[in-house]
Amino acid sequence: MCGIVGIAARKNVVPLLIEGLQALEYRGYDSAGLALLTAAGLIRLRTPGKVKELAALHAQSQISAETGIAHTRWATHGVPSERNAHPHTSRERISVVHNGIIENHESLRQELIAIGYQFDSETDTEVVAHLIDSYLETGLSLLDAVSQAINRLEGAYAIAALATTSPHEVVGARRGSPMVVGVGDGAQYLASDVYALLSETRRFIYLDDGDLVHLTPDTIRIFDESGAAVERIIKEAQFRPDAVERGQYRHYMLKEIHEQPQAVADTLEGRLSRGRILTEIFGPDARKLLAELQAVQIVSCGSSNHAAQVARYWIESFSGVPCFAEIASEYRYRHAAVPRNTLLVSVSQSGETSDTLAALQHASKRGYLARLAICNVPESSLVRASELVLMTRAGPEIGVASTKAFITQLVALAMLALEIGRAKGMDQTRYQAAVRELELLPNAITRVLALDDQIQAMAQRFGDKHHALFLGRGVQFPIAMEGALKLKEISYIHAEAYPAGELKHGPLALVDENMPVIAVAPNDELLEKLKSNIQEVRARGGEMFVFADEKVAASMSHDRGHVIAVPSVGAFVAPMLYTIPMQLLAYHVAVLKGTDVDQPRNLAKSVTVE
Repeated sequence: MCGIVGIAARKNVVPLLIEGLQALEYRGYDSAGLALLTAAGLIRLRTPGKVKELAALHAQSQISAETGIAHTRWATHGVPSERNAHPHTSRERISVVHNGIIENHESLRQELIAIGYQFDSETDTEVVAHLIDSYLETGLSLLDAVSQAINRLEGAYAIAALATTSPHEVVGARRGSPMVVGVGDGAQYLASDVYALLSETRRFIYLDDGDLVHLTPDTIRIFDESGAAVERIIKEAQFRPDAVERGQYRHYMLKEIHEQPQAVADTLEGRLSRGRILTEIFGPDARKLLAELQAVQIVSCGSSNHAAQVARYWIESFSGVPCFAEIASEYRYRHAAVPRNTLLVSVSQSGETSDTLAALQHASKRGYLARLAICNVPESSLVRASELVLMTRAGPEIGVASTKAFITQLVALAMLALEIGRAKGMDQTRYQAAVRELELLPNAITRVLALDDQIQAMAQRFGDKHHALFLGRGVQFPIAMEGALKLKEISYIHAEAYPAGELKHGPLALVDENMPVIAVAPNDELLEKLKSNIQEVRARGGEMFVFADEKVAASMSHDRGHVIAVPSVGAFVAPMLYTIPMQLLAYHVAVLKGTDVDQPRNLAKSVTVE
């Protein structure tokens, strides 16, 4: 979740380090810093707060250097402060930045204190700096010192280090946390994410877990976890640097909401033919595996879990195959019973979500039929650890609150549900109708986006509210959950979702004139039931906000109620369509409240720690 940039070059790298950190701001952070090898020795600049404050600090000093590392930190060990900000140093000759968590930091700290090291921070990362320095003290090179040190570390990490004893060198290592090498000319780069380096290079090496890398301005050497020198494939980035620019939009989140018709079209492109889904998109053995599977287990976190919950309805409805959708952080610590021939599906935008990766590793010993990853990042750890893969093609998503990544996950899971259904004898007419609904989805989303002004006006009613309740029935209940999550993430209004039928079992006690209630009302078999639930809210003086199918919207209007008519679509794709107004409502409420929409407090984009 934190950002790392490291550069060894024959030019001043300080502006590039700061620019790289700025490109990684979407990941979430609370402090920033950099360490530079200069003629005067090792110099470090750190500050709590935003990268722009680090840039201002550098502007005052005008330090230049040809070798440096930089970091944006999201607090785990120790409160956000200058002394806890990265980089951390040891004896003014070694500096380290680190993503992840060192689980044995306490025992290592005591060991290092016993041999004379003093600690200035509360972080686990400072242990890494002192540990590397202790090996430098024995006469080892920086590369060998890092190699020895990481053998002592337990937990997940991505590390970049430099030392005065090894000028013009940066050494990196990764285990359980992502890191890429950018290949340049007269400059070589290291980062936690390709976005940090797109202005400098589009050629990247994706490090394998356990890799150690040594950079100079002209060379890249990589060693695997056994210490053997290895060659890794150089790959060309498939998107342009301007893909991560805001353009005409006020916030990245709004830009990404409006990119959803294209993102959905891209996810479908080349995967549908003559009214059917091409089964081979999941992998060369997909047809055989789908025929053999007898159950599906989905593991995921956050918004991805809401997508998984929707998929559970689809899979069981289309195929009769039991489907279990579980939060990865719970699944990984549970000894789940695994039915025979169960397909494990992992869902993650980044493919580096710590709990989802750990769940996948836990599942690898549980006898699953196969592992399928649904992901947005081709070279991610999740993708490389799975036999079957379906990429979501959402493109870069910068806003912390997921929008286009979520809806493309739904599209990918919808294709999976249909293919499982087809393999299990789903009615062909029903199958083809569902595929047609997918084909028409991008246009339907465009029509919903045209409701933006109406939704913005509705958002005005939330300016003084502190709590909200979201309702949905059936497959729309997870969409209500996603709506509540969006509102709480970016507006800081406490929001929760309930199946509408559960109102009378507790949540109804909360309803009054100060508790807005938001409902999704597609024209499906549960509509009349939902109308009864809405009457329950009205009878308690609650204020209703309803997104209703345009064919029934007029019948939903009433006093103390606000109804927005949503274009009619088939029941299959309705969950995807009703996601859009929820996103827009959350966005406009957050803008009204003046929060940091793209970087909400305490949250990060890619959660790579437990």
